Amino acid sequence: MIPSYAGLWIRVKAFLADYLFIALYIVFLTILSSVIQSVFPDIIEILFENPLSGQLSGFILITLPVTLYFTLLESSAHQATWGKRWQGIKVIYNDGKRLSKTRALSRTALKFIPWELAHTCIWQMSGNSPELTPIILVGFVLVWTLVGVYLLTLWIGSNKQPLYDRITNTFVVKTNKDPAPLS
Repeated sequence: MIPSYAGLWIRVKAFLADYLFIALYIVFLTILSSVIQSVFPDIIEILFENPLSGQLSGFILITLPVTLYFTLLESSAHQATWGKRWQGIKVIYNDGKRLSKTRALSRTALKFIPWELAHTCIWQMSGNSPELTPIILVGFVLVWTLVGVYLLTLWIGSNKQPLYDRITNTFVVKTNKDPAPLS
């Protein structure tokens, strides 16, 4: 049986649903940081005092948990995040089987390169000078080039694979089930 590949809009809807979970996590972090800062007033300043410590703190507190969310859920028995499950899609390896944790991590890391590179550029701008230096400009151009390549490669070919799926030999397919409420 030939699988039905998931296109852009169903993926966008799934990601928006996943982003609600991410946003709730960020709200939780914000509340937690306010509580911690009331007890340890200097902790936030220490964690975010310069671009390097800010980038590292942001990676540990946000990027890493979000990466683990996608990695663990897409390599689970459901083969999908909650948003993908809601939209009736899942991630498979090229043989139709479930992704290993290593492959799911590789896929997620490649998918989030533009996101993390944008964070790096922003942290560098928030350092000593908020100027758009040539290296930061190149970084932002690379971010948007990668986003463009990901979108273009999603549209090219009948299996709707963006570059990160092509590299990891993975596909996002419809599950032949109607989108269901999250459970």
